[in-house]
Amino acid sequence: MAFSKAHEFSKDEIQLAELAKAISHPARIKILNILNEKKSCITGELVEMLPLSQATVSQHLKELKDAGLITGEIDGPRMCYCLNSKVLTKTRNIFTKLFSKISCC
Repeated sequence: MAFSKAHEFSKDEIQLAELAKAISHPARIKILNILNEKKSCITGELVEMLPLSQATVSQHLKELKDAGLITGEIDGPRMCYCLNSKVLTKTRNIFTKLFSKISCC
C-alpha cells in the first residue's frame, strides 16, 4: 500500500504544485489570457474564442476555478468568469520566490 508523503513538503511547495497543475494545459493558459484582456467573460464567448467544445471549455473553467485562479458568478442563465487577483498575486509571488532561489552552474 502506498503512503502519502505530502507532509514532507512545505505549504508553498504543495500550493505551487497544485497551481502549476491547474495551468498545465495550453487551453487554460489561453483562458487566463482572455480573461486578463477582457477583465470578465461569459462562458459562451470563451467557447467562440477557443477551438474546443462547450463541455471541454467548461471542464477547463472548473479546473481553474477549483484552483482559485478564477471566480464565477451566475448572471441569469449564464456564468460570468473573472480572474481572482488575490490568488494570482500570491501565485506570482510563490513562482518568483521559487526562481529567485535557483542558481545554475
